[in-house]
Amino acid sequence: MRRRWITALCLTLLLTSCTGGGDSDDDGTVTLRFQSLAWQEESVEANRQLVKEWNATHPGTKVEYVQGSWDSVHDQLLTSFEGGEAPDIIHDASDDLADFAYGGYLADLTDLLPARLKSDIPQRSWDTTTFGGGVYGVPFLQEPRVLIANATWLKESGVRIPTPDDPWTWPEFRQITDELSGDGKYGVAWPLKEPVSATLNLSLSAGGQLFHRGSDGKVTIRFQEGDQVVPRTVHDQANTDHSASPTTLGSGGSDTLPGFFGGKYAMVPLGFSYRQQIVQQAPKGFDWQVLPAPAGADGLSQGVSPQTLSVAEDSPHKKEAVEFVDFLLQPKNMVRLALGDWMLPTGAEALKDPALRTSKNDWATGTALAGRLRSAPAQSVRGYPEWKDKVATPAFQEYYSGAIGLDELRERLEKDGNLVLARYQR
Repeated sequence: MRRRWITALCLTLLLTSCTGGGDSDDDGTVTLRFQSLAWQEESVEANRQLVKEWNATHPGTKVEYVQGSWDSVHDQLLTSFEGGEAPDIIHDASDDLADFAYGGYLADLTDLLPARLKSDIPQRSWDTTTFGGGVYGVPFLQEPRVLIANATWLKESGVRIPTPDDPWTWPEFRQITDELSGDGKYGVAWPLKEPVSATLNLSLSAGGQLFHRGSDGKVTIRFQEGDQVVPRTVHDQANTDHSASPTTLGSGGSDTLPGFFGGKYAMVPLGFSYRQQIVQQAPKGFDWQVLPAPAGADGLSQGVSPQTLSVAEDSPHKKEAVEFVDFLLQPKNMVRLALGDWMLPTGAEALKDPALRTSKNDWATGTALAGRLRSAPAQSVRGYPEWKDKVATPAFQEYYSGAIGLDELRERLEKDGNLVLARYQR
């Protein structure tokens, strides 16, 4: 009898420990789990402090902070969704949401979002988290890709310095990097270990779309003229002009910084948040500045995949979860999160904050680009992660290295890519 009682107790405890989502204590207190992917020290501190402030002022709803990782978030979330153990509030990026949204794992927030939040964040940002007419995440942080430049080098060269109001064109950018190169030094270092999002998002400036949705709702890939401007620029800088370092094409952004600080590269295209690493790591006296990425037929338009906050469909406390999200994204709190991550907030009110418009560390340059940021081309495409990993990444890497030509790149992106997407659209 005792053995049966112990077995039953263990089974009960096991089932309890495997239950996902929020819980309610005996006193009626709701407990929510918030999985954050913040990783920079300032960002983690900002998130933890805001959770602490919420808990101090909302005794009926307790939030538990759970630390996640960008490196493994997709697989980790998929496992937790299928196992019924997903956190209530989920921090992710908008380009990772489509399969989860269509799979029924995320709650449609359309009727749960407060009017203040809906009106504060512009529609172009909501477009990044809207799938099949439903809203499956709140976009709250975004970062443009910019050029981080050696200010001394550019000043001494006499080249025209671009501004958000008068940027370089893509042909001008190629010409200038050629002028800045020579004697073992390069005008630019492209860190393209992960080439797909950088290429596609920058291609919006030249009118590139790549993914085209038909009247039947199905998506096909067409590598057209606008899609070719950025890849051809990078390819020609690396293989024709020799103005781009060939060794950094397989590197991550951080890998290029020692050479940048050492005077080997005049510029490095990086995400806006890399400024923090530069401030921390640059040698004393190193003068750097942020420049806008080159412009094309569509000006400075650029695709972004904002960081998002979603609610699990299995959460029994969706209303309370959205209330916490609304608190976390009050304008003053959104500014704190943006400063912690060295990124831009999506909210219109937060973007007005003087702390984000200062010339120090070129915050003002990034803020001036906020209105040009658009939904990344692949945002709502089912099967994009597989296409990116199996088709696009190796194809772009081989093209940028000079191993294949433009025609081969087009064939692989279109032919092989459409075969992948077709499996997700039957």
